[in-house]
Amino acid sequence: MMIADIHAHLELIRDLDDFIKRAKASGVKKIIANGTNKETNEKALYFSKKYDIVEAALGLYPSEVSKSNINEEIKFIKMNKDKIVALGEVGLDKKEIKDEKEFEKQKEAFNEILKLGEELNLPKIIHSRKAEEEVIEICRNHKKIIMHCFCGKKKLFLKGLEYGYYFSIPPIITRSKQFQEWVKLAPLSRLLTETDSPFLSPYTDKPNESAFIIQTIKKIAEIKEMEEKEVENILFMNYQKIFT
Repeated sequence: MMIADIHAHLELIRDLDDFIKRAKASGVKKIIANGTNKETNEKALYFSKKYDIVEAALGLYPSEVSKSNINEEIKFIKMNKDKIVALGEVGLDKKEIKDEKEFEKQKEAFNEILKLGEELNLPKIIHSRKAEEEVIEICRNHKKIIMHCFCGKKKLFLKGLEYGYYFSIPPIITRSKQFQEWVKLAPLSRLLTETDSPFLSPYTDKPNESAFIIQTIKKIAEIKEMEEKEVENILFMNYQKIFT
């Protein structure tokens, strides 16, 4: 099998060696470890050295913006530009902001990181919780945009497709009607697979892991009325097109 997990938080995984072994046994060829701040960016780089199937993405999570020096973060990313395949996790998040000034800081940092992505010609893996409308529009003039775990309204999802964005689908699709609807609406050429491990598991009693992407592929094949192998091949080709 040829499977890619384009979004995982490996620093949160217990027994990571076993996690990687199970991923390989399930046909996972690539896992992109996404950073959220300086510490986790460093860990993503470390994991990419330690494990042959892991690639690194460096980012700044929206809630980390107020605690970080954006210029230092950008400098660190530039220093490591040849060791990464994407910028992520980056974006906007209105869920826990205390005031409008904080959100404005998020937007300023997000715009700087998007500019950096264009400069380095890197894909951008985007977080958009409770700020989907703003994110959809801000990203409009940028290339290689991947909407991670997009939970906005249908009209915004369709607008994202119109603007050329990709959408990554997690294994929780097996019990999420919204992700099932996204798969119905989107051409397969615009979809990718992710886990957000250890979150968004297809199981209520287990943390998520890359090995579970098999469940995503099965569900997408069912929805699209296609053979699983064909779906798997197209999704992996989408990964190769964007990240390699």
